Amino acid sequence: MLTLDKIFQASIALKPIIRETKLVRANGIAPQCELFLKPENLQNTGSFKLRGSGYKIANLSDEEKARGVIACSAGNHAQGVALAATKCGISSLICLPDSAPISKVEATKAYGAQVCLVNGCYDDAYRKALEIRDEKGYTFVHPFDDEDVIAGQGTIGMEILNDLENVDAVIVPIGGGGLISGIACAVKAMSPRTKVYGVQAAGAPSMFNSVKAGKIECLPGVSTIADGIAVKQPGVNTFELVNKYVDDIALVTEDEISAAILALIEKQKMIAEGAGAVSVAAAMHNKFDLAGKRVVSVISGGNIDVTSLSRVIERGLIKSGRSSQLIIELTDKPGQLMEVSRIIAQCGGNVVAVHHERGATESINGCFLRIGMETRNYEHVQEITQALRSAGFKLIEK
Repeated sequence: MLTLDKIFQASIALKPIIRETKLVRANGIAPQCELFLKPENLQNTGSFKLRGSGYKIANLSDEEKARGVIACSAGNHAQGVALAATKCGISSLICLPDSAPISKVEATKAYGAQVCLVNGCYDDAYRKALEIRDEKGYTFVHPFDDEDVIAGQGTIGMEILNDLENVDAVIVPIGGGGLISGIACAVKAMSPRTKVYGVQAAGAPSMFNSVKAGKIECLPGVSTIADGIAVKQPGVNTFELVNKYVDDIALVTEDEISAAILALIEKQKMIAEGAGAVSVAAAMHNKFDLAGKRVVSVISGGNIDVTSLSRVIERGLIKSGRSSQLIIELTDKPGQLMEVSRIIAQCGGNVVAVHHERGATESINGCFLRIGMETRNYEHVQEITQALRSAGFKLIEK
């Protein structure tokens, strides 16, 4: 049975392995509340996963250590197991889905593990890991549905409440549920009044659906940029603990996640992966009642693939109204582009792209003008749109 005492024991065992990540005050991200960040993206290996895997491996018998360990992961748990095993001088084999970012695969190898890439998603890697475990006799280190792993993750909850007084709410990402189970257990034991909220990506709502249905459900598939929480089915233990301790769960969209990643970069100079940013996305987009409250969002990881980051930033710019496009139907005659540009400039917008299309309108002398702009926010886009319409230009809804 998971207890606060077990989580405390985990905190002692993990001291030689982990970095204690101090809370950071976040300004300008969620102005309706007093927001703090728990930056586990700055943890050793770049995510919270080292805590759970580190405590699990520390508790293995000498015989189990001699046989070695095996795990499956979308990336972050892999690195946690690899580093924890290497520090204990034992071998590790990690099964990863072949869709895992290359950066996470290479990092896992760099921490000393062997890697087995499996076709499919996390759940396919999980089944493969169990097959190899049974064949080779390795000890399986579950990424979330294990009491020692959950206790290790719970040390985050202890650190939050030891670091900050009068916390009203803690917002936590959910994949399989190990992180929020441990944190919620610790938080509710230390401060029963503090709310614990969970967040999932809308493209992978396994725990959300299961809690609503009152039973564990398995998704037919998952699709999200938050690959670290793209889990089809929650664990048996984590489902029980979430039902017992978690106050509410919300979903965030891909655009909301992208906007949160962008906000963390710009406002906090902090890199978060999609799974790590969902807790901030929930605070930014008012998924819970946080007005006037002291809130902590757990940034669970920062291992985002660099090649994906530019696409995420672009999507975040669009979501936040910082990048926008207008389509204008007009008569193809001299001076039109100059007038459009003048109006946009007067409103403070910056034209970054112009595309002129002839022959696509009903009028033989008509054309479409596609304008790409840098803008401040959605209100700014509306201001420019209204100014163009007032000047007699016809804007086409996209």
